[in-house]
Amino acid sequence: MVLVLSKSAIIILLCTPRIVLPCHFLLNNFIAAVPPHHCDISTFDDGGPFRNLTHEQRLTISIPVRGDGNPKSCEIFAEPQYQLLSNSSNSADLPTVQCQSGWVYYNSTFTSTLTTEWDLVCDRKSLTKATGTIFFFGVMIGAIAFGFLCDKYGRKNTLLASYIMAIIFGFSSAFANSYALFAVLRFLTGFGLTGITTNSLVLSIEWVDTSHRSFIGVIGSLSWSLGNMLLAGFAFLVNDWRTLIMTVTAPLGFAVLTWWWIPESARWLLVNGKVEKAQFYLDKCAKFNKKQNLSTKLKLELQTLSNIEMMDKMDKNYTYLDLLKTPKMRQLTLLTGIVWYGVASTYYGISLNISGFGLNMYLTHFIYAAIEVPAKLMIYCLLNIIGRRKCQAGTLLLTGICIAINIFVPQGLWHVRAIVAILGKGLSEASFTTVFLYTTELYPTVIRQNGLGYTSFMSRLGVSVAPLILLLEDVWTLLPQIIICSVAIVAGLVSLLLPETQNVRLPEKIDDIENPRANDTSHSMKSSDIFLESKTTTDP
Repeated sequence: MVLVLSKSAIIILLCTPRIVLPCHFLLNNFIAAVPPHHCDISTFDDGGPFRNLTHEQRLTISIPVRGDGNPKSCEIFAEPQYQLLSNSSNSADLPTVQCQSGWVYYNSTFTSTLTTEWDLVCDRKSLTKATGTIFFFGVMIGAIAFGFLCDKYGRKNTLLASYIMAIIFGFSSAFANSYALFAVLRFLTGFGLTGITTNSLVLSIEWVDTSHRSFIGVIGSLSWSLGNMLLAGFAFLVNDWRTLIMTVTAPLGFAVLTWWWIPESARWLLVNGKVEKAQFYLDKCAKFNKKQNLSTKLKLELQTLSNIEMMDKMDKNYTYLDLLKTPKMRQLTLLTGIVWYGVASTYYGISLNISGFGLNMYLTHFIYAAIEVPAKLMIYCLLNIIGRRKCQAGTLLLTGICIAINIFVPQGLWHVRAIVAILGKGLSEASFTTVFLYTTELYPTVIRQNGLGYTSFMSRLGVSVAPLILLLEDVWTLLPQIIICSVAIVAGLVSLLLPETQNVRLPEKIDDIENPRANDTSHSMKSSDIFLESKTTTDP
């Protein structure tokens, strides 16, 4: 038995699972954290005077110090230097070797992380960043796969597959007994989560009328911010990385249980010739919202429309290649790809840098997440006032300006740098909120999921590169900020070349893109649009 709910209930059921997404996408900030550590000095304990020393004295004669006076993480003296107990300043030229017997970690903040589990420090420290990159490679490949599967097999069925894959691989990764196995499982978890990202958004947009699309886009994005704030709380309360992964994956069980209540997209059903099923969902939705069922005349019009769409599909099996075959689609594909890469690279370049502002990592992460809420409410108001294109360009350009300001603000003014960084973080999230809605409105129904799959691929490419960009600070401290700033500004300028979609009905076919006059709101609308638009004033 199928239960079809009101549009607002559908939106709630689709947005709730999205709370899990930031918990996984930014999880590496916590599970791969590197606590303070130094070489294990227990090998120096020969039963002699070493045993009678205090812990601080043992460190003094065993571990060389950095310029700031803290013990070095990867070096140990070749043998105990007892003379340093009386003159600790004369240690610069003493012989050292790499850690011989592992490391000792200070677990005051974390009980266990990937770093402490598999000693991902010193010459293996790059593997902590690699886990994030591997995860986003899975997201990137999943974007392409689910883009194809969703357009071919429907939004609802593919959404269930995403839920199940994310649950299975998410929980499995918490029990991995080697780094290699963990990396593989995180890749597959990212692959599965991608379907939730794209399907929930497209289903939401395709079940509402034109005037409420910006509202739905912002509400869906607010669920991300809520999940992002919850992640800071979860990580603070759960200090073990395995338990933390299970904690942030568990809510997907609720998503599976409520999946049965979610209807398939009526637009997708019509485009694929499933008229009776589309009529069923539309009638149920109308009944729930106390509206009249479809009239016989409108049903005939829907059947005619579907027949036309099916004849078109018989002649043309849409694939990713259709994003490039025609001139305006090719231009749209190129421009949206650049914008998505810039939006994602900028957002994660800021989000993955949660240190250096004089605040602990939990508070910094929470503030970064909390600033997204007013940013999204602001962008919701502006989307319907100045339009999608100006919002997209403005938020990206202002993000780039904030990053540029921090390039010139001295490190000592950490409070000023923190305020500017938080403002830039909010603007970068506003650009992400805009681009999800904007892209959904730009691509036609017949290849909308393919379009979102491609743009999501470009987004995850930007995300995968972001951790590597941050590593360039070893080459030049300012280089990562300069790169991220440049990407944000270029993406903002490119977005000005995209068409405006405010108050324009969703394009159905590629012809609607190649001949934009046919997509103008002043022209007659299709039957499916008429039915959906008729409920504008009752239920968002």
